[in-house]
Amino acid sequence: MIASAPNPQKAHPDAIEKAARILKQGRLVVMPTETVYGLAADAGNAQAVARIFKVKGRPSFNPLICHVASPKDAEALVNVTPLAQKLMAAFWPGPLTLVLEKRPDAPVCDLVSAGLPSLAIRMPSHDLARALLKAVGCPLAAPSANRSGRISPTEASHVAQDLADELGKDVGLILDGGPCNVGLESTIVAVKGEALVLLRPGAITADQITDACGVRPVGDQSGTITAPGQMLSHYAPDAAVRLEAKTAKHDEVLIGFGPIKGDLSLSEDGDLIEAAARLFSCLRSADTMGKKKIAVAPVPPHGLGLAINDRLRRAAAPKNNMETST
Repeated sequence: MIASAPNPQKAHPDAIEKAARILKQGRLVVMPTETVYGLAADAGNAQAVARIFKVKGRPSFNPLICHVASPKDAEALVNVTPLAQKLMAAFWPGPLTLVLEKRPDAPVCDLVSAGLPSLAIRMPSHDLARALLKAVGCPLAAPSANRSGRISPTEASHVAQDLADELGKDVGLILDGGPCNVGLESTIVAVKGEALVLLRPGAITADQITDACGVRPVGDQSGTITAPGQMLSHYAPDAAVRLEAKTAKHDEVLIGFGPIKGDLSLSEDGDLIEAAARLFSCLRSADTMGKKKIAVAPVPPHGLGLAINDRLRRAAAPKNNMETST
């Protein structure tokens, strides 16, 4: 038996081996990635994946991202097209998720893909995540390690707070890899023949993708859920969120950006990379400051600002049908 682990454990070989054993037993492990902390399960074990939905309270029709240790491992799961190969070569390991046609013999349970013929996959760049993937020897389904609709965790302590009731039960271990250096979920792109569809903006921008492969991603106009992170109310704190704020009302915490000073700041220098890394921690901190509402200063809608504004709009949306992912 594996002893319960109520507190995060620092990364070392014994902890990685322990985490791999827990995963093989069909339980869950929290692993750090460069984006956010993920709630990982053996992607081929339907009962283990079901535990993810149970712990998160996540809608079962919403697909999960499948994490792999290498592009070769991805080839066992999906049909890798030449365009997908270019993107893998340019951005893997890293915060780019590709949605590709799932192979009929892919060793992944239907819950991971929500019954869709496609599968969302990525290769994380965090050393600890990659070490765990190699140790367990199978792909891992891993949405963000928090209650569905809550703010995504970028530190192990955030997970310990959100999932305290599950530690030692369905969640066997939290691997502490320090703060996530990107702090924003991965960009999700569907590869459809020679075309790319941007399903979720993230740390890899559309301009970077275009420069790497010569194809410009187009926006998704289908209105259907084909990948994680597409539901409207998402990444939400308990407090109501007001966007494009230049000042705070009496019942609001103000999160500033650039010249707009607040109780907290995404980046006093107006740095979008810093803002992306601080986004979830600022929302989390603002949610604990005792006021009913959170006001957020305008963030420029270009580059990483597109992804930041996407998250903020979801945080401000009505709190129903919520979910999260890495």
